[in-house]
Amino acid sequence: MPTRRQFLRTATVGATAATVLPALATAAATPTAGSSLSTPTTTSAPSVDITAREAVLTGHRNLFNGDTCVYFYNPEKWQPEGGAFSTKVIHRYVDTLADNGIDTFVINANASRAWYPSKTIPTILDGYRRGDREYFRGHAICAGATEPAAVEKYIDTIMAFMNRYQDLLDAGVDWLAETAVACRRRAVSPWVSVRMNDMHGHLNYAGSFFNAPLLKDPAMRLHHSAYSPTMRLPDYRSGLNYEKPEVRAFIFAQIKEVVEDYDFAGLELDWWRNALCCEPNATPETTAMMTDWFRQIRALTRRRAEKTGRAYPFGFRIPGRLEALKNIGLDIVTLCREGIIDFVCVSNFWRTSWDMPHDELRRQLGDRVAIYGGIEAGANRLATFSPAANVTREVRLIGGSREMLHANAAGKLVLGADGIEWYNFFCTDQPTLPGVVCDYTALRDIHKLDLLRGQPKHYTFSDKGGTLEQIPFDQPTPLPVVLERGWMQSFRLPMCAEPTDRNLELVVQVVLKKTDTFARLPVAVNGTWPLLKHTTSEKLLFPSGSFTDHSAAHLGYNFRFPISLLRDGWNEITVENGGDQTITVVALELAVRSVAS
Repeated sequence: MPTRRQFLRTATVGATAATVLPALATAAATPTAGSSLSTPTTTSAPSVDITAREAVLTGHRNLFNGDTCVYFYNPEKWQPEGGAFSTKVIHRYVDTLADNGIDTFVINANASRAWYPSKTIPTILDGYRRGDREYFRGHAICAGATEPAAVEKYIDTIMAFMNRYQDLLDAGVDWLAETAVACRRRAVSPWVSVRMNDMHGHLNYAGSFFNAPLLKDPAMRLHHSAYSPTMRLPDYRSGLNYEKPEVRAFIFAQIKEVVEDYDFAGLELDWWRNALCCEPNATPETTAMMTDWFRQIRALTRRRAEKTGRAYPFGFRIPGRLEALKNIGLDIVTLCREGIIDFVCVSNFWRTSWDMPHDELRRQLGDRVAIYGGIEAGANRLATFSPAANVTREVRLIGGSREMLHANAAGKLVLGADGIEWYNFFCTDQPTLPGVVCDYTALRDIHKLDLLRGQPKHYTFSDKGGTLEQIPFDQPTPLPVVLERGWMQSFRLPMCAEPTDRNLELVVQVVLKKTDTFARLPVAVNGTWPLLKHTTSEKLLFPSGSFTDHSAAHLGYNFRFPISLLRDGWNEITVENGGDQTITVVALELAVRSVAS
């Protein structure tokens, strides 16, 4: 069976509704002053409406975002009995989420086309007949297949994959609607997520079956979002241009369909897939136009809430760099402070953020909006080795590391994140790699900071470079960093204070190139006198599935500190090069763990 990696390459509010619905409606009220092209004033904060924020958070603290393929990647796990793909998979998956403490399932409905049987916009299998290999051929290049044999192998894989959707269509099943049914059965709140500019088919706009018709028209696409030849594939930045009324009408039609015709209880617009909206350096008039468009969507969700008598939160998944978003027409500050949107989920792209400034975001966005911390699938680019699989890979998948998940969540919650949204968690299910499997039990209570204290944790830092970084929207990071003779560098990371009576210690692992040499490597934590004593290690502080070791190119240097040094909020780690030779700090890893014997 094709795996997730192969394909990539290639609780309802319920009884509280009566009290929270008026709060959301009040927060969503459209301002009466100003014309549709006026720029809303944001120099002073509006009066705080905590009630609206509390309404969003009632039953929505632990969110799980599943993309259009979440059920379909690993049928060997979710439908081991085999046979035609069925609704059993959907209910089994939702059961797993519910059993492990997820209160809100945010299901993604689309890429560029709808992946559910939409009656409004083109769908992913329009015109497909089972066994039609030519239907998929145009997307092969987008999956990296160019040689004839590779193309045919890709078609074998993608056709088997898409036939699972066809199985449901043949049985008259709308998997998106069935998701809401499964959620209601288990008292999990069903929300829907709409990708605003998915670019999986960017290498063949005319030929890929992924692409909506509008994306095939150059006049409907952006032309100035790629400003440097070093950016990831300039055509990856040429998505739909929301300055075009045709684009807004197309996306609005889909949003209207999933809000009005499906039994969902919340809406997320996913601006990380991708961070493309209007041409950069958007004018105030363009930005105001987009803000008015979002008011129209807000009106949809408000009408839905009034019809059902249940709250219908509306929000965005976004990068954390708000000024960069405003440059492409997305004025997040105004949207939050006016109450046009109820929540944001902030994140890096694919590789999770470790130093997202949730405290600063709260100051900018105000108190009426809920801010979720997004946990992505990847840790960072630090290469690691799996002896069991005899494989070295660049990005660790943290869904199998309870210690990394605890640390990542703690760093967000301690700065004021209201809850957690999981994204691409299921990528860790890798049947072809021994021991690399999702730990769904780690989802439970991840949003409760007090329960995380005293638990083993594995912190690390985000790093720069690679195709999974989206400049200028990802948070800048200082790693890797070159230190010449006598140079010092400090690194800041949000962490939580730990109890001092549980036999815990803090281990700081400085990862260097194995060829680096030094006389001294002083390391300090939160202003302590620098520590020189260390041990070398080829092992990670905690394993990530079967990945237990550093790659052959790197070596770790472990420094042990008392756990009492950690404090709630920002912590500082300082590294000095106390030798004559230049060294490269590739990564910094930190463990909260039992004191070594």
